[in-house]
Amino acid sequence: MLLSEIIIERIKKEGPVSFRDFMEMALYYPELGYYNSQKDKIGADGDFYTSANLTAAFGAMIGRQIEEMWQNLEKNPFKIVEYGAGTGLLCHDILDYLKNNNTLYNSLTYCIIEKSSSMREIQKKHLHKKVRWYDSIQEIPEINGCILSNELIDNFSVHQVIMKDRLQEIFVDYKEYFIEILKPAKKELTDYFSELKVQLPEGFLTEVNLEAKSWIKDVSQSLQKGYVITIDYGSLSAELYNKRRSCGTLLCYYKHQKNDNPYQFIGQQDITTHINFSALSHYGSQSGLTCCGIVDQAQFLLALGIKEYQDSALNNNPHNLAMAMQESIINYRLLVDMGPKFKVLIQQKGVPEYPLSGLKFLNSTKALYS
Repeated sequence: MLLSEIIIERIKKEGPVSFRDFMEMALYYPELGYYNSQKDKIGADGDFYTSANLTAAFGAMIGRQIEEMWQNLEKNPFKIVEYGAGTGLLCHDILDYLKNNNTLYNSLTYCIIEKSSSMREIQKKHLHKKVRWYDSIQEIPEINGCILSNELIDNFSVHQVIMKDRLQEIFVDYKEYFIEILKPAKKELTDYFSELKVQLPEGFLTEVNLEAKSWIKDVSQSLQKGYVITIDYGSLSAELYNKRRSCGTLLCYYKHQKNDNPYQFIGQQDITTHINFSALSHYGSQSGLTCCGIVDQAQFLLALGIKEYQDSALNNNPHNLAMAMQESIINYRLLVDMGPKFKVLIQQKGVPEYPLSGLKFLNSTKALYS
């Protein structure tokens, strides 16, 4: 049975479902949902690339920032917890860099939280014995270290809302084809905007990622001492609810082509939305995390010395002309194309406020709630 048929049967039996429930089924339904299927998702044969697919230098720079965090935690035994590790490339590159620090590497545990059995099998094919796999963060004891996510939260299932006379939520019905209907938004959704001090204008369509709120709370409760690095595409509230975003941020990816129709290729295409970093900072603060700062990905990588790192690799390679041309193309995609779109938010818990190298180009501690 096709996943679209399963969703249609549910609607016929139970009535219209929230867009959030539709998206959850499309992405995570057992065996048939996009992330639980055997389909290639990342890379040339998949639907999208991540920064880790472009160059090992991306993982090396995150490793360099983690090494500094380990020093800030007095060089004690250190855990890295990565959510949703994709093909495992980022994990591989981080560990490959940290191997150069024997003291850190020997006291390091790398934990991957991965619910998708198909992705877990891909990761296990080429990752180090040092890596352990878990279904949830609650299974991991005594986390002193760094909790990392790269392009995770943009795939959490979201509620879609639109402001009419009052806030309305979008539900999905089926009448020979999928249609959208409106119902009054529940209190949890209206409270979300009240807490962030956001007033949506008439006709404004956007998304509410309540799972991100639950996620950051779980992360904070599980982290005893250390840092949280969140890398994703998104914005602060001031940008996210700007009038030019009045049609929302939802996008779908199918064979490296973007579209805005989640009702086609169900179970075969990725569905994403921009995340609200103001909300992550706000709810993280409520749960005991302190915001260190937010920069775009290009600023983060340049501050950690990615250009110098690449230059050193070129100097050690006798065929450096071809390698230099390749690095030039990679840097355009990583720093110029993707760099401004992706943000890096760092939060901490139980650590003195040491300056972090990755935040060196932080302009100011401007309000994250605006």
